[in-house]
Amino acid sequence: MFEILIYLTMGLYLGGTILALTYLVHRSEVIAKLSFGITCVGFLCHSANLLGTMMTTGQVPIMTFKEAMSFFAWGLVLVLVIVGLTRGLQVLGAFILPLALLSLVSATLAPSPSGNTLPPVFQTVWVHVTLSMLGTIGFGVAFVAGVMYVLQERLLKSKQFNVLYFKLPPLDFLDSLNQRSILLGFPLLTLGILTGAVSAQLTKGSYLSWNPEQVWAMVTWVFYLAVILGRVTVGWRAKKAAYLTIVGFAGVILTFVGILLKSHQTVSLL
Repeated sequence: MFEILIYLTMGLYLGGTILALTYLVHRSEVIAKLSFGITCVGFLCHSANLLGTMMTTGQVPIMTFKEAMSFFAWGLVLVLVIVGLTRGLQVLGAFILPLALLSLVSATLAPSPSGNTLPPVFQTVWVHVTLSMLGTIGFGVAFVAGVMYVLQERLLKSKQFNVLYFKLPPLDFLDSLNQRSILLGFPLLTLGILTGAVSAQLTKGSYLSWNPEQVWAMVTWVFYLAVILGRVTVGWRAKKAAYLTIVGFAGVILTFVGILLKSHQTVSLL
């Protein structure tokens, strides 16, 4: 039953994505409202899937690559729904939904791990994984804001005042969204890394095993720390910060790729 819900969610997200991308080149606000409505229904189905899985397995559905990617997609859409309801920023769906859909498709195509329960010694790992994924969601939103900023800045610089230009938010808003998302995601990732190190010490007798996922996680952490310090101390301009955020998200993707290579196991400790 819950597998049906995830496929239904994927179909609704796909429909919402197509409409959201169509909205970028059409002036009709009806398309945006229809896309947002379909997305909200998909989000409810997605939430029901996660809740049902948790009730069935008795553990937080975030411990495998499949579950983590599904949770990542759910978190992105949650941000979209909140921003859509509070600020009416419908154009955000054209940039967040494709990323969420890709994450959910990756979760669906990934091989299922053997076994349905975790050994008791790993029961506390969900804290580390949850914090790390919440931080990643923050970086994902910052990435989207960075892409939108670059597009809007280029349209403004070239004086291409087309449909897309008038639908994208002002540069100040996008810069603020980018910065706030990083400032929210960074401490969550930091806590995730720290709790992961503690869990690794308890389960494996070592704080770090220096596997590729851990190395890229640390590289990503250092990179975003440099971005934050650059904005606060050096005064990096919003455009530079937007580009760096886009580049930094590549580190997040590489971490996911490393986890995908071990997707038959539970998510490795950072």
